[in-house]
Amino acid sequence: MSLVARLTGISARQQGPVFLIGCGHGGTHWVTATLYLLLPFLALELGLTYAEVGLLMAAFHGGSFAANFASGLLVDLTGRRALFQVLSLLIGAGALAGFGVGGHFLWLLLLVTLLGAANNLWHPAAISYISQHFPNNRGYALSIHALGANAGDAVAPMAAGALLLWLGWRETAVVNAAPALLLALLLAVLLLPRERGSDEGGATSIDWPAYWRGLGQVLRDRAMLGLCLMAAFRTMAQSGLRLFLPLYLANVVGLGPLWLGVALSALQLGGIVATPLAGIWSDRIGRRPVVLMGLSAATVMIVLLTFLGGLYFIAGTAVLGFVLYAVRPVLQGWLLDLAPPRLGGSAISLMFGSQSVFSVLTPVLGGMIADRWGLVAVFYLLAAAMLVANLLVYLLPRRSPAAALAGD
Repeated sequence: MSLVARLTGISARQQGPVFLIGCGHGGTHWVTATLYLLLPFLALELGLTYAEVGLLMAAFHGGSFAANFASGLLVDLTGRRALFQVLSLLIGAGALAGFGVGGHFLWLLLLVTLLGAANNLWHPAAISYISQHFPNNRGYALSIHALGANAGDAVAPMAAGALLLWLGWRETAVVNAAPALLLALLLAVLLLPRERGSDEGGATSIDWPAYWRGLGQVLRDRAMLGLCLMAAFRTMAQSGLRLFLPLYLANVVGLGPLWLGVALSALQLGGIVATPLAGIWSDRIGRRPVVLMGLSAATVMIVLLTFLGGLYFIAGTAVLGFVLYAVRPVLQGWLLDLAPPRLGGSAISLMFGSQSVFSVLTPVLGGMIADRWGLVAVFYLLAAAMLVANLLVYLLPRRSPAAALAGD
């Protein structure tokens, strides 16, 4: 047995689909990371207030919420997980490229709504695909999926920041849409035939009566609902950081586009290092202790950032990314440990739907706070959200069917 197989429990041959889906996930985050980096320059040219920028991003999370539950239902009923992954990348790339058509606020509002919908169309399909194919190694497999997201979030800001030295924000958006489009074509060529060839749609779909029985079981499950609520508070802090960190660095610290890209990439580079380690570790010692350590450290780091400057600030964002993003795949694995068989898509939809609701509130509330008290005050709001997530972990019930994996 190879070293890779011994460490992860997945053979070298099986690693291919895992990394392919991880790359696709990176494409969806490449698109959204480009959007976040363009926001300060877009807002400056259009003369938007922080509250208006918050409204724009509230539309993004509103689109995520609207698409989320329908996508989980369709994924579980049809079993066409690879197809929905390809569609997610195509819609996201098309919406980002649409920034090149014009800059009217209402047009941008429509485009960011589509971007949000495309982003959450991906997760029920991809995460349930991984869960079904690697039930005994969910932590590791989902960590590679999250690793792709960290890579997309890390490289896209640097690429967009460099392009902004020569191009406007509209042209940068069009150029940066190309990688997501290429990844959609790659998944269509390599993953769709595997789905059709194995007749996966029929094998892993579920009929209506069984679906509604299983969904009722999910909605009555206190552990799963508590886990979704806790994940929502964590994501509230994460989405707030992704929005207000570039605004803080551009408008308060005064960084140019290239250094702004470097600083945002540092946040993701920490996650690239930590994510696989956290996934493998959670498979061995359980989900709960890994989540607790990550959330506690992230709460401290968000507050500490407000006291740092210069290179120390960039180093601090890397540490924050290390602890913040490491938790993401562990939470997803924990939820799927508890979910009924063949209902992984809808369980993930419930988690991401909860996250979308809280993420809609963050940009609006944070924008109002920033306009009144300054951007630094927003970071204390985000730290408070992370502290609530910590407390909710302690309140989660300790029970089977995944007692060992849940850290009990």
